[in-house]
Amino acid sequence: MSRSLEGIRVVDLSHVLAAPTCTMFLADLGAEVIHIEPAHGDDAREFGPYVGDKRDKNLSAYFISLNRNKKSMVLDLKQEKGRQILRELIKVSDVVVENFRPTTMKKLGFDWPDIQKINPRAIYCSICGFGHDSLPQYAARPAYDMVAQAYSGIMSITGPEGGPPCRVGSSVGDIVAGHQATIGIMAALWHREKSGRGQYVDCAMVDGLFAVLENAVVRYTVTGSVPAPLGGAHPSITPFQGFKTKDGSWFIAAIGNDNLWAKYCKVIEREDMIDHPLFKTNPLRTEHRSELITILDKEMAKKTTAEWCEIFDKAELPYSPINNIKQIADDPHIAHRKMLVDIDQPRAGRMRIVGSPIYLSETPGEVYAPAPLLGEHSEWILTELLGYEADEIEIFKNENIINKDF
Repeated sequence: MSRSLEGIRVVDLSHVLAAPTCTMFLADLGAEVIHIEPAHGDDAREFGPYVGDKRDKNLSAYFISLNRNKKSMVLDLKQEKGRQILRELIKVSDVVVENFRPTTMKKLGFDWPDIQKINPRAIYCSICGFGHDSLPQYAARPAYDMVAQAYSGIMSITGPEGGPPCRVGSSVGDIVAGHQATIGIMAALWHREKSGRGQYVDCAMVDGLFAVLENAVVRYTVTGSVPAPLGGAHPSITPFQGFKTKDGSWFIAAIGNDNLWAKYCKVIEREDMIDHPLFKTNPLRTEHRSELITILDKEMAKKTTAEWCEIFDKAELPYSPINNIKQIADDPHIAHRKMLVDIDQPRAGRMRIVGSPIYLSETPGEVYAPAPLLGEHSEWILTELLGYEADEIEIFKNENIINKDF
């Protein structure tokens, strides 16, 4: 079966998470992604958990999960010969992706003006904390996911009501930026089909998180009030949150409109509340949230989560148990959607990783190859893509431009 991005080649100068997430999606869709790594490897190779020996950079499950379907080339960009090889590779590629600090690529001679000279058709995507086009005091500022979460405001609305700000449990600053970079690259590739020209995609982690603050921003701009954490509750819809049930587990009731409210009151056997003057409309329920939730906490504690699931299912009410990672990983729906897949990973053996969420009818994203060993494809790239002879490759090895083995 053909893949959506078959024939597109990506030079992946990324590390750890934000840009590797982007290039992972491109690879899942069939692009040939060449991950350029320094001799010590992508920093993610040092992150656990490990499938065996922690000293083996090829056994990081963290790295493996983000770099399936890619090729790896070790290349020393501090040496001119290494930079020349990279120039040649960019000439025969379609996309360049990196997530260094903004000054790094300019120092190496591979910022956007340089890339335009090397290959005018190339799409060049940078991902960093505050964006390359930023105020001077932010231009070279380093940022991790935690920095982006804090600066963007998302931490200020995350966590228990009245509690301290909390980091979102997943590294959403990196991951959202990776998703948005993928969208930008795809749009730029389509524009190139019409114009013949490449363009620059400038992704900022802070931008990405600010853009997904949903109604928090407009609540401030419209009302002047500053949103605060509400735990599992929704700021504008009530009841729309988790409840502790009889067996001590948690259950989400998502009652998004007044018709659902009436059905909900019936299934919890509190029909007296349907037209209650404090609760009969969503704005009223939200205004009187504390009084309402005090009542509903007691009602929802009368049955177990499993019992509520059955009741809500029959009533066609939106609901969910709050799954832990074991529960969702073992869930048959996840298996049906192929969101957990088995791979044969060199040195690590058989292991399970997250599948591709890009579900197309004819050319879906998929995991079709394991993550590469460090520098596994260096010789192949030099020989097959760039036309170097064996004696030239030996010189590169001896001068540590590429890896001697993998």
